[in-house]
Amino acid sequence: MGTVYDLIVIGSGPAGQRAAIYGAKMGKKVAVVEMREVVGGACINTGTIPSKTMREAVLHLSGYNYKSIYGMNYRVKERITMADLAFRVQHVIKTEVDVTEAQLSRNNIEMLIGVASFEDQSHVRVTNSKGSSLYEAKNILIATGTKPANSPKVKINGTTIVNSDLVLQLKELPKTMIIVGGGVIGVEYCCMFAALGVRVTLIERRPRLLEFADQEMIEALSYHLRDARVTMRLNEEVESVEELADGTVVATLESKKKLTGDALLYAVGRQGNVDELNLGNAGIEADPRGRIAVDKDFRTKCPTIFAVGDVIGFPSLASVSMEQGRIAAARAFGDEEIVSNPSFYPYGIYTIPEISFIGKTEEQLTDEDVPYEVGVAYYREIARGQIRGDTTGRLKIIFHRETHAILGVHIIGEGASELLHIGQAVMALGGKLDYFVETVFNYPTLAECYKVAAFNGMNRVSKFD
Repeated sequence: MGTVYDLIVIGSGPAGQRAAIYGAKMGKKVAVVEMREVVGGACINTGTIPSKTMREAVLHLSGYNYKSIYGMNYRVKERITMADLAFRVQHVIKTEVDVTEAQLSRNNIEMLIGVASFEDQSHVRVTNSKGSSLYEAKNILIATGTKPANSPKVKINGTTIVNSDLVLQLKELPKTMIIVGGGVIGVEYCCMFAALGVRVTLIERRPRLLEFADQEMIEALSYHLRDARVTMRLNEEVESVEELADGTVVATLESKKKLTGDALLYAVGRQGNVDELNLGNAGIEADPRGRIAVDKDFRTKCPTIFAVGDVIGFPSLASVSMEQGRIAAARAFGDEEIVSNPSFYPYGIYTIPEISFIGKTEEQLTDEDVPYEVGVAYYREIARGQIRGDTTGRLKIIFHRETHAILGVHIIGEGASELLHIGQAVMALGGKLDYFVETVFNYPTLAECYKVAAFNGMNRVSKFD
């Protein structure tokens, strides 16, 4: 056994990478255990990177962003295939894996390929096709992420009935598709397939999509989905799914409706990757969804074992997971200086059009009896919006009526997740609505939306002053 590591990280996704690199920069001896043959976790290999790359390929090949200029029939490629989408995805995955491997390597982080399991609170067994080895560490960090949740009602077959990990393995682009689950993953894929001309039916058991986002933005998204011929079945649950002899998929809902499609994507929730970890040996347990409970410093019940990223649950964002990994590694080595404010974490939902927001929603502020006002700017009123062909986007600033403090920024439209960072910076630095009124932005840019929205908000308030 020999070597005692200062830190063993289980999982090489965004959370694990950042934790390992922070430890290495502190001069510590660090190893990363990864069950796949490649690094990057679900983020690079099956989740964030593939889905966002596929979205980019869809937007490009379908000519989506320019239909308002060149007409509804405009397309860059006439017959788009799953192979066209997979080609671009594989290219990006390979590059991201190379970049990650190089980063771990130059920081002298040891890679251990295999499945990790706890022997006790300071020993991890790593098992692969060649056998198993035992390793000792002063600190252990769990960053195993999640996998698509299973349901006894939906048997995944990998050809016509798939989960989000298997979408790109569809043999051909279906003409009709059923998507079960109106969470982030389900809605993102719904938008992509609809943009390609697939007739999508989206089933969601809640009364509206993405309940954690601002209602106005989701109403705008729902309008876009319906405009793309998506049928939304809200307040509905699937009772059973079967594949017929001709390859058609039939979903029976609890309301006894029957839906048919060429393919079905099951995207209801994700499950923590904890099955093989033998958490009990370390005195830790996970909840029924595989999530591990941690304190504010990401410590589990065992003070030398930490957990970060999707395996600890909400918000399950790659960006936040990276920060959690960095903070957990810092705490493991006694660094209390690094702090992070979750109230300034941004959300990016890569629907078509994309949605991004930070801070409070109108619904939250109404519940909290905060006297707020809003300022709105529409892309169609901004020269850059017309030039880009996105005339449906909008940016909303929510601010305090009396103090003019920025309480939230909500954007729907192409480029929303980039544009949001301006609002994020102003909020984090304590800026007020007046900042946007007094600042000159490049012209023509989408950033101008901030100034237009600020004037709009000021006009609403000044009538009462």
